[in-house]
Amino acid sequence: MEIDPASLDPEERTNKLLALASAALGIISLCTAIIPICGGTIALAGIGLGLFGMRSENRKTALFGIGICVLGILIAIVYSIMVSLQNK
Repeated sequence: MEIDPASLDPEERTNKLLALASAALGIISLCTAIIPICGGTIALAGIGLGLFGMRSENRKTALFGIGICVLGILIAIVYSIMVSLQNK
């Protein structure tokens, strides 16, 4: 049974969109983690959207997005440390 998005509560629809955006930003942050400023910034935005998305019924999507964003931040930090150590 397919749910019609127009029939949802506007707040629930927004929260579902935020959860999905968090997951999308998490994947993008993994791709851009080799540029630490870009990857870290995108990941922080994804974590924020994921926290707001936790209020929806799609809690698993929001948790997935937050997890991927945290992984993106960790990769960006490790990569920036490795580059700074290599330049010394």
